[in-house]
Amino acid sequence: MISLTYKFTVVMADCPHTIGVEFGTRIIEVCGQKIKLQIWDTAGQERFRAVTRSYYRGAAGALMVYDITRRSTYNHLSSWLTDTRNLTNPSTVIFLIGNKCDLEGQRDVTYEEAKQFAEENGLMFVEASAKTGSNVEDAFLETATRIYQSIQDGRLDLNAAESGVQHKPSQPGRNLSNDLHQKDNCPC
Repeated sequence: MISLTYKFTVVMADCPHTIGVEFGTRIIEVCGQKIKLQIWDTAGQERFRAVTRSYYRGAAGALMVYDITRRSTYNHLSSWLTDTRNLTNPSTVIFLIGNKCDLEGQRDVTYEEAKQFAEENGLMFVEASAKTGSNVEDAFLETATRIYQSIQDGRLDLNAAESGVQHKPSQPGRNLSNDLHQKDNCPC
C-alpha cells in the first residue's frame, strides 16, 4: 500500500478556537490507497493574515470555511480565494464549506448565493456542521479523492515540492506509478 501525504489549508473565519495556525493529521482510504492528510487550520481573521498566508504554499487542497450565520465571514471569501489561487499551484483543489448548517433559523447567507459563488469560481461546495459532523467527513474525502485524481491525470507532480503531495511507499517492492494508475474497483 502507498501512503501519500496531502497538505490541506483550512481557513475558518473569526473562529475563536484558532489563534494563528493549528495542525493535525488523519489517515483515510481513497481508491484502495492509504492517504495521510496533513491539515493546517489557519485563522481567518485579518490580524493573522500575514502568518497564515505562508501556509498556503505547498497545499494540494484548501477548504475555505465560512459561517452561514455570519455574513461578515462570507464577505471574506473573495480575498481568501485570491490568496489561495495566488499562493498555491493551479491544480490545488478548493472546497467551499458553509459551516453551522445545524443553525438554519439563524442563517444569514443563503445556500443559493454560496452555491452560485462556488460555481462562478469553479469550487466544490457543501454546507456542513462541525457541531453535528454533518458533511464534514464527506468534504475531506471528496477533496482527497479529487487530489488523487489529479495525480492519476498527471496534473500534480509527485516529484515537485510545490505540489503539496509526497509519496511514501509503505511496502517494499511496490511500484508507485502502477499503484496510482490502477483503477480497478476505484470510483475515481
